[in-house]
Amino acid sequence: MFYEDKKPEKISDQFKFTEGPAADAEGNVYFTDQPNDKIYYWDWKTNKVIEFMDKTGRANGTHFDKDGNLITCSDHHGEIWKISKDRKVEVLLNHFEGKRLNGPNDLWNDKFGGMYFTDPLYERGYWVDFKHETPHKSLYYRSKEGKVTKIETFTQPNGIIGSHKFSKLYVSDIDAGKTYVYDILGEGKLSEKKLFCEMGSDGMTMDKHGNVYLTGKGVHVFNKEGKKIYHIPIDEDWTGNVTFGGKDHDVLFITASKSVYILPTKVKAVK
Repeated sequence: MFYEDKKPEKISDQFKFTEGPAADAEGNVYFTDQPNDKIYYWDWKTNKVIEFMDKTGRANGTHFDKDGNLITCSDHHGEIWKISKDRKVEVLLNHFEGKRLNGPNDLWNDKFGGMYFTDPLYERGYWVDFKHETPHKSLYYRSKEGKVTKIETFTQPNGIIGSHKFSKLYVSDIDAGKTYVYDILGEGKLSEKKLFCEMGSDGMTMDKHGNVYLTGKGVHVFNKEGKKIYHIPIDEDWTGNVTFGGKDHDVLFITASKSVYILPTKVKAVK
């Protein structure tokens, strides 16, 4: 799955803390620099990093919906945004049952037009007049019509990734040091959760074989059975997140502390 002669290549280290990578249909990867309140993208054709947007609501995790809009966990006011390619912003969500969310962290858009998202609590120094209104830290589902359902409460839910090919949704409970897996049964319908592995994760991705990539100290690769099969060391304090991008969606794009890295692989992103 990895080339022996290729190591992660640092392509930029101009940031404060990188997070939330998501590839568009062309394979360009958008990512966030949350402390600086910016979104950038990596243009794979030129191998350059370009600023996409300033004033992002302190965007953290991101994911593209099926219409090519960038959906962001913009936790400055506990919101989820939809950002079009021409940077028009629509706030999709800012509360649950009349209460401000803690701070949406990561999300995955499904084929039905809905999204699963995690809402832990990482109280930020730049939040102004924050009132802690939601006592639980949970996984939610927002339908395409905008109805929000709380699915399950965790210690500190964080990274999330899903696949309709494998009918699986993975959710990390980072403070519990565990990642769980659900079977996707329908629109907003999940099975009981099962333990996938004894490791939490900040961000997550999957390849076409169903391997799951978790982050923390570098990138840790687990097979479908939850067995760790590979580790990619990254020389940074923390590896926040990971996704596949590039022309053929076979380049691992890694956000790690103040830097971003790329690593060509022999595998591709899951569809």
